[in-house]
Amino acid sequence: MSILELKDGSVELDETGYLKDFDQWSEEVARALASRDGIELTEEHLKVIRIIRAYYREHQVPPILTLVSKICGMSFKELHGLFQKQPGKRAAKLSGLPKASGCT
Repeated sequence: MSILELKDGSVELDETGYLKDFDQWSEEVARALASRDGIELTEEHLKVIRIIRAYYREHQVPPILTLVSKICGMSFKELHGLFQKQPGKRAAKLSGLPKASGCT
């Protein structure tokens, strides 16, 4: 477990860098997590992240990347360009979702 220090406090992360508490997420948390991965969040990133969070809040499971692509109106290539390698996994992490079982 580690602590992510923020301007207005801190949040706990698990051993792989995922947010431990979904409800502690904020845009500041997303920006800090993205920065650790070398990503500067844009409004496009945040659009995707908000959609993932809303879906997860309603269904308690992360949406598949195909659905995210359809809802966002972005191609897989565009999502990959935003979130780089493993866009589904990285977008879920920046969205504050727990690490999916089976993810390495």
